Amino acid sequence: MAPAAQLTGPPYTEAVRRALQGVKDPRQAEDILFLEAWERAPTADLGVTLRAGQIRRANPALAAEIDAELKRLAGKRVAPLKARSHAD
Repeated sequence: MAPAAQLTGPPYTEAVRRALQGVKDPRQAEDILFLEAWERAPTADLGVTLRAGQIRRANPALAAEIDAELKRLAGKRVAPLKARSHAD
């Protein structure tokens, strides 16, 4: 389990970069970064999961954009491995 303090960092997705452009409140920026970090590496910590859930409910479109972008990025990283697979 990662402590909540470790769940923030620089923006990794374009969706979050765009969302942060208009943010003036540092707490709102922290929430957006926290959500992105949680989407990248969800944790089983109840408090962290509850906070992420609250932020997702308050920002459903952003949460969906982050999720979609992370899935696209994950697909790009996996693609070369699939090309070498004999299961195709």
